[in-house]
Amino acid sequence: MSETLIDIVHLTKRFGAFTAVDRVSFSVARGEVLGFLGPNGAGKSTTMRMLAGFVRPSSGHASICGYDVQDEAVKARTCLGYLPEGAPAYRDMSVSDFLRFIGRIRGFDGAELRERVQHAVALTNLQDVSRLLIETLSKGTARRVGLAQALLHDPDVLVLDEPTDGLDPNQKHQIRALIRHMAPRKAIIISTHILEEVDAVCTRAIILAQGQIVADDTPLGLSRLHHTGRLEDVFRSLTVPDAA
Repeated sequence: MSETLIDIVHLTKRFGAFTAVDRVSFSVARGEVLGFLGPNGAGKSTTMRMLAGFVRPSSGHASICGYDVQDEAVKARTCLGYLPEGAPAYRDMSVSDFLRFIGRIRGFDGAELRERVQHAVALTNLQDVSRLLIETLSKGTARRVGLAQALLHDPDVLVLDEPTDGLDPNQKHQIRALIRHMAPRKAIIISTHILEEVDAVCTRAIILAQGQIVADDTPLGLSRLHHTGRLEDVFRSLTVPDAA
């Protein structure tokens, strides 16, 4: 049986009277790539922020590599590479300076730091822009900088919020190939609204609506939930009220 690296139990987040995430439970094992799907406002990003330790849950708990993300935050984050929505970065830094900064925070220095930065730059095809300021980059290239910082320390767990947002078709192909290459060694969650991405890289998909899980299956299994077999139609039927 594969090693469980992500474990979420009854995770709930309320903002006043509004429940954004409602008792969500699931686990992800090493070798799994989980597609996290849902309409805007479904609770995807909030769930991922709670898993990453940036938002405290109202109830329930989450763990990464066996470490509770609230009670053992530093140990949990050591195992995590997180690409948040928007991939915030220090825009007045160059790409290489920013990655070196992240590497030092992660505890690397000297030759190991240089090797880690060079490897992350190569993985995300940033060699041609490594000396440019982040503020001068296109949205898609800045997104790849965010992905590079998530990969820098070669974590066992990756949580990626819209990793191909803003990328051109060739860049999307490269990032999807990279995810497939890494998948056997890691547990990966990808939030996406691109259903072809689920078919391309995911071994499993969860659909969230109104803060609750409405489906959890392989992409093939989900396709059987609608007579057309198209994931687009499955998604619509499960998330849109009164969908045909």
